[in-house]
Amino acid sequence: MKLYGYYRSSTSYRLRIALELKGIAYEYIPVNLLTSEQKGEAFTSRNPFGSVPMLEADGRDRAQSMAQLEWLDEAHPHRPLLPADIEDRYTARELAYAIATETHAVNNLPVLKYLKDPLGHSQEEIDIWYRHWLARTFVPLEGRLAQLGTGDFLFERPGFFEVVLLPQVYNARRFDFDFSDKPHIERIERACLALPEFQRAYPDNQIDAP
Repeated sequence: MKLYGYYRSSTSYRLRIALELKGIAYEYIPVNLLTSEQKGEAFTSRNPFGSVPMLEADGRDRAQSMAQLEWLDEAHPHRPLLPADIEDRYTARELAYAIATETHAVNNLPVLKYLKDPLGHSQEEIDIWYRHWLARTFVPLEGRLAQLGTGDFLFERPGFFEVVLLPQVYNARRFDFDFSDKPHIERIERACLALPEFQRAYPDNQIDAP
């Protein structure tokens, strides 16, 4: 299995965490987003979305991280990311998709680049945009976690939700987002980062990190 990604890409980070948690061996192949390598013909001929991560597995190039996560759990059911109980699975998906659709979709690199050029926004304005959309999801997310009464993880061990949460928290900290009033998110972050699987997947520990 080969994972094409970028060290600081939150979606690539998702897949690295998932593969580590499931104990699946993979080869990590860097794709330089800063030089738009993912938009080149060599890459788009395999992945028309021109995005990372791309997962080469079972004779197919697979795109879109949330679909990749679901496929991994179905194709490799050992160490499942999603819990067995249908209501628990719904809870994990509810929280994970809130991040993936409401926060990541409006805060990913192509959107931020478009805000700067051609729309001409300053970096300060872009940072304000970024934090606005983080708050729009992280505030109710913290509220839902409080309702659920979670411990170190959403359930007994990290899974689908934590795979999506940790990369977005990493990005949020790069933009100086305030987590001081979000103890449940911070507790889960600390517990995850203490685990070797998350440490191996951490952006700064990748071969393409500066």
